[in-house]
Amino acid sequence: MPSLYMKNPAKVGAAGELQFTVEGIHAIAFPSKNMPPVLSTPSLIWFLEHAAIKVLEPLLDADEASVGTDIELEHLAPTPLTGLVKCMARVIHSDGSSIAFQLEAHDEKELIARGFHRRRIIHTASFTKRLQAKTRPIATQS
Repeated sequence: MPSLYMKNPAKVGAAGELQFTVEGIHAIAFPSKNMPPVLSTPSLIWFLEHAAIKVLEPLLDADEASVGTDIELEHLAPTPLTGLVKCMARVIHSDGSSIAFQLEAHDEKELIARGFHRRRIIHTASFTKRLQAKTRPIATQS
């Protein structure tokens, strides 16, 4: 069934990859002095989400964007500072404006995460209008 979105729909099997080195900004420092800093789950999610975005960006019209709507992730193993991480997002289902991805992340030693992510294609003008309806004016100080 044709969609009002994505004239060039994402094909099942299309994949995007992103690699990064774990830096302090990506790490969680545990309060216990016995625990070294490691890659945080929120940072890992950010990179996995951007691997999925990488798949969709070339397929979108100028007035379209993709937004994340769902993510399930098992963070299976720690990665230390300076560790190299490879994130992969592969399309497993595409239905009009909704695209589902299988996620995986590996460091240099092992699989560190796996999961599922869904993105929706939206029109940027509608999104902006909806957001503006929720935006409160910034208070000025006198």
